[in-house]
Amino acid sequence: MRTFGAVVQALREHVGLSREEFAEQVRYSKHTVASVELGRRMPDPAFVERAEEVLGNTGALRRAARHLARQPGLAAWFRQWARLEREAITLYTYECRMIPGLLQTEAYARVLFSHQLPPLDDAQIEERWAARADRQRLLKERPNTAFSFILEEHVLLRRAGGVEVTRSLIDHVLGIVEQRNVEVQIMPLPQGSHAGVAGPMQLPETPENRWFAYNEGQRGGMLIADPKEISVLQRRYARMRSQALTLEDSVSLLNRMRGAL
Repeated sequence: MRTFGAVVQALREHVGLSREEFAEQVRYSKHTVASVELGRRMPDPAFVERAEEVLGNTGALRRAARHLARQPGLAAWFRQWARLEREAITLYTYECRMIPGLLQTEAYARVLFSHQLPPLDDAQIEERWAARADRQRLLKERPNTAFSFILEEHVLLRRAGGVEVTRSLIDHVLGIVEQRNVEVQIMPLPQGSHAGVAGPMQLPETPENRWFAYNEGQRGGMLIADPKEISVLQRRYARMRSQALTLEDSVSLLNRMRGAL
């Protein structure tokens, strides 16, 4: 969006129009034009068509706009993180509320979707599951990416969706941990306190070996790029890995939990 906006601004300045003059000709407010040029707003089709006409009908904006399509099923605040997730060569995830999206089964995900407020309609649920299933392909399509998950034992003890959904979910996780690039550790209930009690976190490493952090709350997520803040979260995650069960003991616990269902 920032690149698209920069092209709009460059073409506008090339034809000698001020932002106010351009806004008048495309019949949008100057504030909307500014938001598009700064990459803060997704241009709608009418804006693209009118901008093309005003800026010389080169076709550049129409072609560029095709790459700005929203990804169905992903909230606007989540998309920036989803792009980082797709490119990560390392991804650490700690979750204390639910099974992370990359590890969910369809049945488990639908239980979560069906209890959201405001309620989702059937089409929205289908769209969200399709987007989540597409994200899950990362685990198999990126065999050189190292995935590490730390899960609280209680998210499985909750048995969201009932016994059958939980049993299928545990089977699914046990199947995933057989992949060489995926590690799952369980933070057991007897571990009364640990380094991650402040909440869930995700830590991706980009192909350029730059680290980010992502923290998610009730109504949105926060992407962190400050190296000092990331360092704190990395140290916490490292400590949690030592406080959680080993990989072998985690698999053993998952098998025992499945057997107890």
